[in-house]
Amino acid sequence: MNKAKAVMFIFAVAAMLSMISIGYAIAAKTILGAFAGIVALCAVMFIGFKIKRKFREQGLL
Repeated sequence: MNKAKAVMFIFAVAAMLSMISIGYAIAAKTILGAFAGIVALCAVMFIGFKIKRKFREQGLL
């Protein structure tokens, strides 16, 4: 596994954890926590796709 795929794996795990945090916040009935989870998910996905495009342009993927 090259470095680019390892980085993408880390972003996938981070996105998964932020999705889990949204579900946990809803179960705990904290609206602020759910909102923070949604913001974190959007940020992780945005950065992940941006880095994936960068890796693809460099021919690492």
